[in-house]
Amino acid sequence: MIYNKENLQKGSTILIRKPMNWTSFQVVNKMRWLIKNLLNIEKIKVGHTGTLDPLAEGLLIICTGKSTKKIEEFQNLKKTYTGVFYLGATRPSFDLETDIDTTSPIDHLKKDDLIKVRDQFVGDILQTPPLFSAVKFRGKKLYEYARAGEKIEPRKRKVTVYNFKLSKIKLPKVYFEIECSKGTYIRSIANDYGQKLGVGAYLESLVRTKIGNYCLKQAISVEEFEKKIEAKPKV
Repeated sequence: MIYNKENLQKGSTILIRKPMNWTSFQVVNKMRWLIKNLLNIEKIKVGHTGTLDPLAEGLLIICTGKSTKKIEEFQNLKKTYTGVFYLGATRPSFDLETDIDTTSPIDHLKKDDLIKVRDQFVGDILQTPPLFSAVKFRGKKLYEYARAGEKIEPRKRKVTVYNFKLSKIKLPKVYFEIECSKGTYIRSIANDYGQKLGVGAYLESLVRTKIGNYCLKQAISVEEFEKKIEAKPKV
């Protein structure tokens, strides 16, 4: 598809493949800059339908123009993720953002143990958002408290895990696929899963592969999006 001034202002839904180490906000900013500068548009609404952590990659749905009215509708869709839990160690951020702070032996773990604990995370569950996250608590983002060394206890939130598959077990790594509701932190599932096993765990990698019926294989990179913009002809 070619993107031009008319269809972007009228409203486009663009499936983007977010790279690792980009924030969702950076993707939106870059795309807004490309649209405004390449098409000479002074103002245009551009927004995403659900944040992906900087260390995660995968599907990000971007809406432009009048399609931004559909953002809440997209946010309510189920999400599917694949990734890797690393067992036997923990990190304060529950992922690779921070250093390992505890380690535990895992030699005693059996496949049945991993499956039994996995089953406890299917259905409606209560989870605590990671302290290194943008969730707001008493007017501040949680990561602001964490980076300042302040100890707080954020409220637990109910989320739904529709499916939790262990696709491969190669300890200390466990490969998974999770289908869940909006607001679910896979990092928190990693941490809680490790706690239930008694050995600790953190999220080593994460890819969002689906949002509702929209798939990552349909997505394009930001660079590919730039090539699909039909620039205004020079006079």
